[in-house]
Amino acid sequence: MSQAVLEAVQLTKRFGGLAAVNLVSLTLNHNDLHAVIGPNGAGKTTLTHLLSGDLLPTEGQVLLNEKDVTRWSPEKLSHAGLGRSYQKINIFAPLTVWENVRLAAQSRFVQKSFYPQQWLGRALNNSQINDLAHSALEKTSLVHRRDAIAGATSHGEQRQLEIAITLATQPQVLLLDEPLAGMGTAEAQRMIELLLELKKSHAMMLVEHDMDAVFALADQLTVMVNGQVIATGKPNDIRSDPLVQAAYLGETTS
Repeated sequence: MSQAVLEAVQLTKRFGGLAAVNLVSLTLNHNDLHAVIGPNGAGKTTLTHLLSGDLLPTEGQVLLNEKDVTRWSPEKLSHAGLGRSYQKINIFAPLTVWENVRLAAQSRFVQKSFYPQQWLGRALNNSQINDLAHSALEKTSLVHRRDAIAGATSHGEQRQLEIAITLATQPQVLLLDEPLAGMGTAEAQRMIELLLELKKSHAMMLVEHDMDAVFALADQLTVMVNGQVIATGKPNDIRSDPLVQAAYLGETTS
């Protein structure tokens, strides 16, 4: 049986009179990828913000390894094993690919001392940090681009780099918000292959509009409309659900 790692329990987020997320429950299991789909404005990104600590819920709970982490900060959740990517690429563009990933790895091993130069020197020569950064680049097929300036790499490589940065923090859980957005066919296929590999060792939630990618990757699928879950289940069951077809997939049953 799959092990539950991250759980949303009746999560609700209201902005004034608007419920952007309304009584949403879902479970992310180890070795599974749970995709969340829905039209624009369905509440998918707000749900991700609630799970990652970027927003506090109005009601409900977030459980990480059965512990209530509902009001933990994003930094505390990150150190507890939760990693996420954003719709907008979030990298240090002037730094190299290697420097981006090493900084993320560094956050797990080095406590900044009163003397910044001593701290930086220890970090640069710390084999654990460097090994972790190299491993993250290997997993994302970016070793050959380690010395490239991050902002000068392709869109697809920047998306890969963002995931490498997240992997360098040693997460148990990955929350990925539209990692295939703006990609061409070849870049999208590389990202799908990467995510298929990563789900072997992580609990994952994927928010994505590319339905081909979703059905290629997802073990579980949740459909949101107007802040609410209208269906959750196996991808093939969701694909044939008349309510989902009418509300989102744009299909009709014969």
